[in-house]
Amino acid sequence: MTNARDTKPGYLRTVAKLAAGVILTIGGTPTMPAAAAEVLARPTATFLDSIGVVSTFEDRGQPYEKTLEMLRFGGFRWLRGGIEGLSEDGPLKIDSFLRLHKEAGVKISWGLGSGIGDLDRLLSTGRILAEAGALLAFEGNNEPNNWPVTYKGREGGGRASWLPVAELHADLYRAVKSDPVLADYPVWSVSEPGAQTDNAGLQFLEIPENAGTLMPSGTRFADYANVHNYLYHPNVPDPADNKSWDAADPTSATSVDGLFGNFGRTWANRHKGYPEAALADLPRVTTETGVAIKGAVDEALQGVNLVNLYLSQFSRGYSYTSVYILRDRTDEQGAQTYGFFRPDFTPRLAANYLRNLTRILADSGRREAPDRLDYEISPQPATVHDLLLQHSDGAFQLVIWGEALVGESKVQVTFLEKAKQVELYDAIKGSTPIETWTDTSQIELGVSDHPLVLKLVF
Repeated sequence: MTNARDTKPGYLRTVAKLAAGVILTIGGTPTMPAAAAEVLARPTATFLDSIGVVSTFEDRGQPYEKTLEMLRFGGFRWLRGGIEGLSEDGPLKIDSFLRLHKEAGVKISWGLGSGIGDLDRLLSTGRILAEAGALLAFEGNNEPNNWPVTYKGREGGGRASWLPVAELHADLYRAVKSDPVLADYPVWSVSEPGAQTDNAGLQFLEIPENAGTLMPSGTRFADYANVHNYLYHPNVPDPADNKSWDAADPTSATSVDGLFGNFGRTWANRHKGYPEAALADLPRVTTETGVAIKGAVDEALQGVNLVNLYLSQFSRGYSYTSVYILRDRTDEQGAQTYGFFRPDFTPRLAANYLRNLTRILADSGRREAPDRLDYEISPQPATVHDLLLQHSDGAFQLVIWGEALVGESKVQVTFLEKAKQVELYDAIKGSTPIETWTDTSQIELGVSDHPLVLKLVF
């Protein structure tokens, strides 16, 4: 797992806070701290590839053409899919996913879904996607605590033993890795292994020696841990600073049902998983997270929460993040207000903000060996974070986002050498530069609750 930041020892780095209004001043060449070091950028395309979404469409009354339009609007690069709802007679067929890949470029994570144990069908349809270049990864069962699984005649998950769930997933992994068409594709774990009743061992990617699990040591389940770390959790139901940053925290410090509660120490019955120190480097994805508009969460707060979420997840080690959901479901009772789009297919602010960000960063290529950049951001409020990307054309894109509910801070961004050109973008205002400068090495920003992007050419 590549960390979001690679720095030399002793590097003095501070980050700051982003605001809706932006104030900039241009200074001369500053003196950098003696301990300053270079930050390794990450390819812009790698971040863009991490942006995914959950959506059901033709099988639940959402027309294909509208789905295609919404995916393109937001710039989503992958879609969480699977055999649940799939039928040879339709309305949802494998051809629907193949068309989305061909027409929008999205890749598909392919899972068993909720309560399904048909491994043969998962593999046969997965081969079709793989041969078309549309497959991203395989995923195990969705939340077996909520949807028990029957495998080889035995029911597992829910309040029963999870051993059948573990046996199914171990067989899935072996089948994928022994298939000449599929072997190179990653396998993601079941979601919510933290709900295990008995200790089947699903809190590990590979069960270590002396783990005391029902499945034997050496059993391999997955290449990536898979979590559902929703931002608003019964433990933290109200708006607060750093909502998305906290949900992406891999340690026990997180307030939500995250990596630690599923792969460190299971949240239901406290089965021991990985030591906390090992979680930082554990390969991981999120196949569901999101924010509903309800109570104190209005459309504007949902919007900044979601656009910040993709950045926080990537910065804190998640290779892929899928938000629930593309468009509000219209075939379920209850508050269905998680969508980037309303039931009438019109975009909410979240869709507009994400569209702006993906257009600002847009990159059809990939810089395979990104460069390093000397920079410092000062001072360092706890609610401000940054991510250094590099476009395939060589330009750096420094994303700085704030997660403060209220207030504004001024911060200073300082570069070791002068930039020939700097463009400033604001993800909630649009996708074109709001300011441009030449030959500068020091910029002051006012920051609050959303992303700004500095495009830097040296």
